[in-house]
Amino acid sequence: MTTPLVWARRRDSLTRFWGTYRQQRTGLWGLTALLVIGAVALATPLLTDGDLRSVADAPGGPLEAPSGAFWLGTDQFGRSLLGLLLWGARISLAVGLLAAVLSVGIGTLVGVIAGHYGGWFATALMRVTDWFLVMPALVLAIVLATVMSRSLWTVVIAIGVTSWPTTARLVRAQTLAVESRPYIERAKALGGGHGHIMSRHVLPNVMPLVLAQTTLGISTAILTEATLAFLGLGDPAVVSWGGMLQDAREAGAVSSGHWWYLAPPGVAIALVAVAFTLCGRAVESVLNPRLGAVR
Repeated sequence: MTTPLVWARRRDSLTRFWGTYRQQRTGLWGLTALLVIGAVALATPLLTDGDLRSVADAPGGPLEAPSGAFWLGTDQFGRSLLGLLLWGARISLAVGLLAAVLSVGIGTLVGVIAGHYGGWFATALMRVTDWFLVMPALVLAIVLATVMSRSLWTVVIAIGVTSWPTTARLVRAQTLAVESRPYIERAKALGGGHGHIMSRHVLPNVMPLVLAQTTLGISTAILTEATLAFLGLGDPAVVSWGGMLQDAREAGAVSSGHWWYLAPPGVAIALVAVAFTLCGRAVESVLNPRLGAVR
């Protein structure tokens, strides 16, 4: 049971964390950009007319240039690219978040178990981790997305189960460092079992690393989702930024010079990836001051 004293300590920790994070100017820029993008994505149903997936009632003509009626122009079906961009933000952000959580969750589980138990079992786990680490994650994701049914969850699973090895190795190293501390020996001497030690002592000490890895992993997941969608392996029933780029390629936007079809989703992907990276680096700097200030 969580006592008021524990809650007070957690609030103090969050207050200290935010006070230090505010000193990271690049981190604040990244956080501000993410908050704005997230708010716009949530408000998309209020800002657009419908979800724009239907091409039957498209309001404009094919590939119209930006104008007062269509600020970012239209696609080959006459749909507003601004509306598609806003709807795509919801999918791209959701896939990035879910895939990063799945990836970091697998990596944390493998890293904590391997670091705590040791022996042949840990060796086998780390050899599997090394195999995934040396294999190109994008190639494995493409293989999974190809053999599985085309859906949003397929993309999430394909990204999540192929990008966890880095987190596993980092968490294992941190777990070994925590396991060598005297209070772990005292916990074992007092009868603490494996589950108690991993959940009450090891996991809380590796959570800062997990948080930083999650923040950094989201940008990688968004880029991978965009790549899979660009290759035609995404869910055709939803609108995503990578899917918009794939549609632009199929419509011949590159050869015909329709830059307004290519630029918005490309800039959006780059902006979100950079924002999450800035936030992740700032979180790393706050949680591990030895890395140096991120300014």
